[in-house]
Amino acid sequence: MATRSLHARRVAVADLVEPSRALTARSVLASALLGATEPTLPSAALVTTAALFGISSGAARTCLWRMVANGELTADGGTYSLAGPLLERRRRVDHAARPAYVSERPWDGTWELAVVAAGGRPALDRLDLRRAATALHLAELREGTWIRPDNLAPDRLPSCRAVIADQCVQFRDAHTDLGAEHITALFDLDAWATSARRLIAAIDDELDAGPPQQAGTEVLTFRFLLSVAVVRHLQLDPHLPVQLLPPDWPAERLRVDYRRYDRAFKHDLAAAGRSSPSRRRA
Repeated sequence: MATRSLHARRVAVADLVEPSRALTARSVLASALLGATEPTLPSAALVTTAALFGISSGAARTCLWRMVANGELTADGGTYSLAGPLLERRRRVDHAARPAYVSERPWDGTWELAVVAAGGRPALDRLDLRRAATALHLAELREGTWIRPDNLAPDRLPSCRAVIADQCVQFRDAHTDLGAEHITALFDLDAWATSARRLIAAIDDELDAGPPQQAGTEVLTFRFLLSVAVVRHLQLDPHLPVQLLPPDWPAERLRVDYRRYDRAFKHDLAAAGRSSPSRRRA
C-alpha cells in the first residue's frame, strides 16, 4: 500500500497532535530531556536539537539559562539535567511508557477512595488536587470524591500523593457495586481506546513512511508532535485491572508501538543533527 502524503497523515490526527501548537524553545528542550535515555544532555546536543526546529543557538541557550533560574533544570559542566516539576513529569512519562504489568499488582477487588475534607479551598488548591488525582489515575465519582481500583502501588508519585493527603480523607480496602457500564463511563474508556487506536495507526503510518529526506523538514516537526501526543495519551491510561477492561483494550499495543516509534524517531533526530550546520557551531 502506498504511503499517504504528510498532509493526509496530519489531517487524520489533527485533533490529537495539535499541529498548530507553537514549538517554543522551552517545549523542544524540555521534550528532548523528557525523551532522552537519561534526563541529562550536554548543551551542544540540546542546541543542535533546537536548531532542527528553527530555534537559534542564542534563543536555545537563553532558554536553558531561564529554565535553570526557574528550577526546571540544573547545570553542571556544560550538561543540563531535569529538576523540580520537569523531573516529576519525567517520572510520569517513564511510568506511562512502561508495560502495564510493571506498574500493576494483583487486584483483590478493593478500591481506593479520596474524599475532599470539609471546608472551603482556594481555586489553586482545587486545581492542584485535580491534577494530582488525574496523574494518580483516580476518577471523579462526584464533585470532591475520587476513586479507582486499588491495583497500583500506593507509594507512586509521592508529590501527587502529598497533595491528596493534604486535601482529602483517604480510604483503602473499600468495596463498590459499580457495574461495567458505570466503570466504562467513569473512566471514559471508549474515548480513550478510540484515540489510542488512531494514534497507533498514525505511528504505523510514520514508520512505513521511513526517515525524513532532510533535516528540519515538516516531517520531523510532525513526528515530534506525534511523540508528545502519544506520551500525553499514555499518561491518561486509567491502568485498570484486566478484569475491568473491555475486550481488545489497546493500551499495551500503543506502548509497544510507541517504544518502536521512539527508537526510530531518536535515530532520525540524531541523523538530522549530524547533518545540521548548527552542530559545528554548538
